[in-house]
Amino acid sequence: MPSVTPPRPILTATLIGVVAQFLFTLNIARPSILVFDETHYVPAARRLLALSGPANIEHPLLGKSLIAAGMALFGNNALGWRLPSALASTAVVLGVFWILWVLFHDRRTAIIGAVLTMLNITVFIQGRIGMLDGFMAAFLVLAVLALLRSAYAPPDRVWRRWILGSVLLGLAVGVKWAAAPYVAWAALGFVAVRWRDRAARHHWAGMATLPALATLGAVSIATYLLTFAPAFFYAAEPMTLAGLIPFQKSMYLQQTEILPPHPYQSSWWSWPLMIRPIWYLYERADDAQRGILLLGNPAILWGGLLAVAWCAWAGIMQRAWILLGIAGLWTVSLLIWAIIPKSLGFFYYYYPSIIWLSLALAVAGHHWRDRALHWETAYLAVVALLFVYFYPIISATALPGPAAFRFWMWFPTWP
Repeated sequence: MPSVTPPRPILTATLIGVVAQFLFTLNIARPSILVFDETHYVPAARRLLALSGPANIEHPLLGKSLIAAGMALFGNNALGWRLPSALASTAVVLGVFWILWVLFHDRRTAIIGAVLTMLNITVFIQGRIGMLDGFMAAFLVLAVLALLRSAYAPPDRVWRRWILGSVLLGLAVGVKWAAAPYVAWAALGFVAVRWRDRAARHHWAGMATLPALATLGAVSIATYLLTFAPAFFYAAEPMTLAGLIPFQKSMYLQQTEILPPHPYQSSWWSWPLMIRPIWYLYERADDAQRGILLLGNPAILWGGLLAVAWCAWAGIMQRAWILLGIAGLWTVSLLIWAIIPKSLGFFYYYYPSIIWLSLALAVAGHHWRDRALHWETAYLAVVALLFVYFYPIISATALPGPAAFRFWMWFPTWP
């Protein structure tokens, strides 16, 4: 990082946020019917809004609370239950922008990372559906940002940013338990950097190691438990303090239940290759044939694997903790699914990993810029063209007919 910190590009970030929000919100209420897992989460959010009683107890409450808040503000309709997800995706884009700014203080690198994230088809789709994964991803990205800012903060601001990061991790777990391993990853990353800096404390100035770890755990757990507050006000089967911990066991049993095979299921190792995308929608809706295919932008999904491999190799060779951290973030985000005891896996579980691919690509571009002049511009053009190419089947645009999907099916394993 440069010795003299340049002014923060707030105007640039604001413009990116406006463009992202417009892109994610345009025709967001199309189709007007429930799509894919909205059939689970929207009814649960309605019950939560009415405080009538528990529903969809497999997952914590926060994501459904956010969907309910959208319906309370904008109506019990597609706009109401999807707009919070659009805001979450915009937060992801801006989070990536500021993470890269904190790491490199380079406007171009931050812009490229944000644009890659915005045009990453998965981020677009998850920002236009009332599901939980978009909220979890937003809190995770913002948590990474807060913890990084804590690492570089002056002593009088270290603790407040560390606590903010811990709160955000707790909120991510309050959406889905799949975020819990990131708390452990944050702790391990903190200890690794502390060990590397053992001769001189370059990061988290003035913060002792054991109190920091204790705070991370205590604050994230307390925040997670507080997300259950609405359940204490249910008209039927209200939560109690005595029942809060046993309820976690009920959730665990729900999540580890053996389920029958599903046509869209896939194994975790296949997600980076995008072998089995998922049709969130393919039917006649709102007087037209429409489709929403959950897939990633191929240039990002596959090109990002090369960027992660380069970050890992260069990080080892150069002993660069930033490169190793980004490669490790993607690797851990995928490998946790090899450990989590879920009977079925789906491509959308890969969503956080896809976000880290954009980080890896931007970082690789930052380091190779002098040796591969203009490659970033050409690569962004390819990414943008692929986004436009797939747009009709990721935005529920009216299609010519039931067989129209064949135009976009590149491989036999694509549905």
